[in-house]
Amino acid sequence: MSAVAIPAGRGRVVKPFGLARAYLMTLRKRRGLFWTMAGMTIGVEAVVFTVLLILHAVNPAHHGPAGGVSNLGHGMFVLNLLGAVAASIAGASAGSDDLSAGVFRELVVTGRSRFVLFAARVPGGLAFLLPFTAIAYTVVAVVAATAHGSLPAPSVRLSAECGVWVIAEAAFYYVFGLGLGALTGSRAYSIGILLAWRLIIARIIAAIGFLGVFREIVPDVHFARLVPHGVSDTLREGPKVGVSLTAAIAVLLIWVAVWFGLGAWRTVTRDA
Repeated sequence: MSAVAIPAGRGRVVKPFGLARAYLMTLRKRRGLFWTMAGMTIGVEAVVFTVLLILHAVNPAHHGPAGGVSNLGHGMFVLNLLGAVAASIAGASAGSDDLSAGVFRELVVTGRSRFVLFAARVPGGLAFLLPFTAIAYTVVAVVAATAHGSLPAPSVRLSAECGVWVIAEAAFYYVFGLGLGALTGSRAYSIGILLAWRLIIARIIAAIGFLGVFREIVPDVHFARLVPHGVSDTLREGPKVGVSLTAAIAVLLIWVAVWFGLGAWRTVTRDA
């Protein structure tokens, strides 16, 4: 079936996802961003598990196997932390780079909808980011399943559930960063705010017990609820606050909708 064309203004015609594909190609050409994403995801996991494999091979009496369920959780923790930071950087860049480069006006005068221009950055950016996350997690899952030694090996189901969790969190922080980047118009400010929130502020809020139900506004609380049971003791993503599965999913979807909406609103209303 051929793609259905849609009008883009001033007689122009584009195919569905054409803007997203063009944006993906633009991101791939940004070597600095490309290697940052690769280093913070694939590179870190490759180094960590290579070291673990070497240590076990050299001195198995003092260094346990590199795989197993527990090391699957440890690898997820590293990817969860640095992968979320990488996703935030990618999102903040996607939301603000047109303004920083001075090409926002040029995009607007093409006649395309500003909302479409913003929305295309979601599939385009995720298509750029998520392969890094997926490859990094594959490294973790393969080592965990094949180099477990005497340790319990993760089941196929557990490995799949953990992969979905890792991908979902990376996608969440990308959209968060995208919306914030578009809202502020500054990559540097947005990255600073996101890092402060992800690494410090959110953890402090979630740890303050007397805040009670207000702690449930923190995304980390809900991602902690969604951690697969097999690695929940190893991967401690924030304090365990009592929330239901439905509530956790709903709150995370609301966060995505709010930040997407704020970014889209600012893009539509911003002076060109």
